[in-house]
Amino acid sequence: MGSKQGVCCPCWVELRWAGEVLTSTSLKWMAASEEARFLREKRKQKVSSQHGNMAQGLIEVERKFVPGPDMEERLQELGCTLEHRVTFRDTYYDTSELSLMRSDHWLRQRQGSGWELKCPGVAGVPGPHNEYVELTSESAIVAQLFDLLEAEKPEMAGVAAVLHPLKLQEVASFITTRSSWKLALSEGHEQEPLLRVDLDSTDFGYAVGEVEVMVHEKAEVSAALEKIFSFSRLLGVAAQEKVPAKLLVYLQRFRPLDYQRLLEANGLSEATGD
Repeated sequence: MGSKQGVCCPCWVELRWAGEVLTSTSLKWMAASEEARFLREKRKQKVSSQHGNMAQGLIEVERKFVPGPDMEERLQELGCTLEHRVTFRDTYYDTSELSLMRSDHWLRQRQGSGWELKCPGVAGVPGPHNEYVELTSESAIVAQLFDLLEAEKPEMAGVAAVLHPLKLQEVASFITTRSSWKLALSEGHEQEPLLRVDLDSTDFGYAVGEVEVMVHEKAEVSAALEKIFSFSRLLGVAAQEKVPAKLLVYLQRFRPLDYQRLLEANGLSEATGD
């Protein structure tokens, strides 16, 4: 991985290539050559491919909080209905250098749900929330992984098949018990993005809540944030409260050296991981 961390993939590619153009004096005399034209075409194709992959995912806008003992009762008072209770295992993968996590990308296999790669969204509104693009198509995930790790793409393969070639290994695995709630929409607002609340409890003793809205377009993020912040206030969540994700707490407790590396790389207050 390059030294540029925590930026959206297409921007990262543009910066890296721009860096080569600006810092390599040998490229000055190549500007009009066939090789320079080839490099420009290759850059365009790579950025276009990444835009296409990212477009296949929804944008997750979320805010985490510490749930109190009476949180389920409070959700019912606010008009939320219980969707389901479920228990599942999450397993996260990365290189030994944590190349994905250090650039704010999170590869997860969830029991019963399959693979997911979370990619950072473009930061637009500061605050105690996260924006991620979630890729769930295995072909899109594989393409993104090979771009991120700068490896030669296979003709066709699933995520499990590329773990070894990309030197991806298990870095965390834990069980979560979750209750999922949704806010009932009032009449006339059926087309609005659904607000959901998840209350999680892990097998290593950590509990966290999450208010989430999924949207399709970047233009919808501001409205989603307004809905999340408004509902968080009703839950009694402090305006600037920042709560770590389950994965980060797991790493802090059981893989402290990896946690420290992530902390030094890009800070963890804004990262989600799950």
